[in-house]
Amino acid sequence: MEIPLAFYQSLRLDDNKSRSRDSSYSNPNVFNFPRFSGYDFSLRRRRWKNPFAKITCSSLVQGLKPKPKLKPEPIREIDQGPKDPVLHDTQISKSAVAICSQIEKLVLCNRLREAFELFEVLEIQGSLRIGISTYDALVEACIRLKSIRCVKRVHGYMLSNGFEPEQFMMNRILMMHVKCRMIRDARRLFDEMPERNLFSYNSIISGFVNFGNYLEAFQLFKMMWEELSDSETHTFAVMLRASAGLGSIEVGKQLHVCALKLGVVDNTFVSCGLIDMYSKCGDVEDARCVFDDMPEKTTVAWNNIIAGYALHGYSEEALRLLYDMRDSSTSLDQFTLSILIRISTRLAKVELTKQAHARLIRSGFESEIVANTALVDFYSKWGRVDTARYVFDKLPRKNIISWNALMGGYANHGRGADAVNLFEKMLAANVGPNHVTFLAVLSACAYSGLSERGWEIFLSMSEVHGIKPRAMHYACMIEILGRDGLLDEAIAFIRRAPLKPTVNMWAALLNACRMHGNLELGRVVAEKLYGMEPEKLGNYVVMYNVYNSMGKTAEAAGVLDTLESKGLRMMPACTWVEVGDQTHSFLSGYKCDSYNEAVKRQIYHKVDELMKEISEYGYSVAENKNLLSDVDVNEEQGVVRYHSEKLAIAYGLVNTPEWNPLQITQNHRICKECHKIVESPYAEMLHNFEIVVSASVRWNLSSVLLAS
Repeated sequence: MEIPLAFYQSLRLDDNKSRSRDSSYSNPNVFNFPRFSGYDFSLRRRRWKNPFAKITCSSLVQGLKPKPKLKPEPIREIDQGPKDPVLHDTQISKSAVAICSQIEKLVLCNRLREAFELFEVLEIQGSLRIGISTYDALVEACIRLKSIRCVKRVHGYMLSNGFEPEQFMMNRILMMHVKCRMIRDARRLFDEMPERNLFSYNSIISGFVNFGNYLEAFQLFKMMWEELSDSETHTFAVMLRASAGLGSIEVGKQLHVCALKLGVVDNTFVSCGLIDMYSKCGDVEDARCVFDDMPEKTTVAWNNIIAGYALHGYSEEALRLLYDMRDSSTSLDQFTLSILIRISTRLAKVELTKQAHARLIRSGFESEIVANTALVDFYSKWGRVDTARYVFDKLPRKNIISWNALMGGYANHGRGADAVNLFEKMLAANVGPNHVTFLAVLSACAYSGLSERGWEIFLSMSEVHGIKPRAMHYACMIEILGRDGLLDEAIAFIRRAPLKPTVNMWAALLNACRMHGNLELGRVVAEKLYGMEPEKLGNYVVMYNVYNSMGKTAEAAGVLDTLESKGLRMMPACTWVEVGDQTHSFLSGYKCDSYNEAVKRQIYHKVDELMKEISEYGYSVAENKNLLSDVDVNEEQGVVRYHSEKLAIAYGLVNTPEWNPLQITQNHRICKECHKIVESPYAEMLHNFEIVVSASVRWNLSSVLLAS
């Protein structure tokens, strides 16, 4: 049903004036429903969901088409016709306000890419003035995205529109450049700032410290002190990091004095910075004094002091501090556990590492990359490469350190093919290798005799990956040539190298001379090494072994005399075995002075028993012509039979359950005889004999893990 036109004709002019174009929709008299009271909307008649839905336009009744919508014209296009400038400005401002509001909402919801897509509309429209809140939202989006391109877009828009920020906004723009690693642009902005405060200085100083430019950071700190005569705890914490980076303890002590004068030394951040600075500069005692004076010791403080002791080789003290931290009810985070694992790596404490591994899983750090990479490193170094691979595969995210740790583990344990396969898998995962990666895989090729694959990887360093080989990589290739007996080619390779031959390169060649018994070339190489490092014991040791293996006793004695004249002496061979929670050490020969006579007899009897059982399967002790570097020629004949490796294994077999594997740690390379006993077919025969006759004898490679 339609409303008849006669109804409108019967209305007075003043009643219909609300229909005029100039009226406002905010007028409450526009829709005056009592005007329709003459019409019956009673319940007796058919209901309409919307009584105005039946109102039709006369143009539709006459069959006229609606007016087509105009296409939006470009903003910059000049309209030749008359227009109302006030209305035009109002339309533009309304459009800009809507866009700015939407940008702020998108940034608040962390939809940063969509915010910049909408910001492009403002860039296209040109010089539209937007509010400071929108600029602040765009700056925050740049900081989160860390996109240099977005920073240039936002800053360029500010400059083109003549935006003059106040100090707060200027500090935000400065921080945006710093966070996005545009440090030179940030320094230029800082110099152009009409007014600077502590926040300005802290932002630019933190940027230079994070970039490793510590000297410029100190120059800015001096400027701040002269200009503001003030500082805050954050500034001191950052500058202490700079002192640690420079390794300058004198500068760090001056900062310590300033912090004492300002009364901020008790601040947690400053105290932790002082501990870290003193530790990295080598003054562990002062670091401990700062730690002891802290009124409240946080997890970060404990981590810093423990890491400081571990960094300088005080592993036992670091371990005691870890136990104190646990007893103090301080929470252990993933960094604490990673430090614990690294201490265990140095001390070869397998059980302690297993406890740390279990704690990682219980604490929900199973996916954390720092601690789990330390686990991969530990298991790789101490013979449990398959366990290291299991931890590595479980990591949802892997960095280059994780790949390198596992690859180095494969290399150290002679699994060159596995190392090469892992290297290829890393390349397939689009992870860029570095110098450490190539050192690990080339070492694996050298240890495993993969000469051709090693040369392919070496040549791909510069040709494919753009990494210039260093001296350590050339040393690996010399070792590959030396293991193949190509000593002349190794000499030519050293001469053609585009760098000056280093000690490691000559040492690799000297070791090859020892392996192949080339005395003449070995003597020439040894003379070069003596000239480059006259105080290094290892060079004399290798040459001593060369002479000794060839029966040149006079020349070997001459090397020992040279050592004595220089005040150098060979360290005794030492082997450790972990039994329970304690580590037991043994020297070669009849040197078990730390044990009573009953334990001594038990150890020697076990060694004799094992050697007798092995000899029944055809093993015979050959004449030992290649003593280890740490074996004195004046030692008794029993040193051959009672090497430190045999004593440690015998003690472990006597004092541990039969299902418990032994972890053997040495301060020297395992001798040929002990290596032959452990890895020869005699060990496999003994393993079969163990199953049938004696379950107490466990002399097989699966239970005796040798780690040198």
